[in-house]
Amino acid sequence: MPPRTTPSARQIRLGIELRKMRDAAGQTTAQAAAVFGLDRTKITQVEKGHYPITAERVRVLAEAFGETDAEYVAALASMAEERHKGWWEEYRGFVPQGFLDICELEYRSMGMQSHQICHPPGPMQSERYCRAVFQDAQSPLSPRVLETRVEHRLRRSQALMAEGAQPYTAIVYEAALRAQFGGRDVTREQLDWMLELSLRPHVTLRVVTFESGGFKGSGQAIIYAKGCVPRLDTVQYDSVDGPIFLHTTEHLNTYRSIIERMTDRSLSVEDSRDLIAKIKKEI
Repeated sequence: MPPRTTPSARQIRLGIELRKMRDAAGQTTAQAAAVFGLDRTKITQVEKGHYPITAERVRVLAEAFGETDAEYVAALASMAEERHKGWWEEYRGFVPQGFLDICELEYRSMGMQSHQICHPPGPMQSERYCRAVFQDAQSPLSPRVLETRVEHRLRRSQALMAEGAQPYTAIVYEAALRAQFGGRDVTREQLDWMLELSLRPHVTLRVVTFESGGFKGSGQAIIYAKGCVPRLDTVQYDSVDGPIFLHTTEHLNTYRSIIERMTDRSLSVEDSRDLIAKIKKEI
């Protein structure tokens, strides 16, 4: 298998997990490479996601490292076998790599939880609303790039909001519902669209009101994606330079706590819908 020049975030994640196993076993890259009679630099490249590895070799390494979590090993082996190119590959070279990584994260997840502060979650944005959000991007976008970004965002929405998709939970701060990207008409349309999506069986929408007081993680918008096993969960948040992916045990525990506290502070599903309808009338 040839080396990769630009591994995806998921391919890098597989390498990171293999390195975690090796570190936990107290073995060096040279010792890991010796299992297959390879040069240690090959293991280094595998752990960086630059060089693919077969599912069988993942299992062999796991046994050599003394990893006893069978479900975890099976999940890693499955990651190594992934060859399917998702719909997002059509946009390679047209949207930033980080956008493609987010799409793959969403596609592979067993459920999504979104915690949003400034505006509704991307997959729950209407066409006109997301266009307005992109128009206010830090760097002005050309008309062609803008329309490509909007089209890509709508494809994400179709994938996550489609019937039979994995569970999707959105916890949205009240400010995100009142921010008028694109003006009053666009915002009203956006609120209607969220209410419509919230009726879908796999979608849960809850609002944290201004009156709820302070809460941990109040300054961050995050996505929590569930993996095949909890150890493969992922947290994603945005930065000026692109999406950041977190997956250490400490990070996962911290953000699970944040999601739990946000959920506790949020309105019920029914009360959330009532508030959204009320805000729409007030705008």
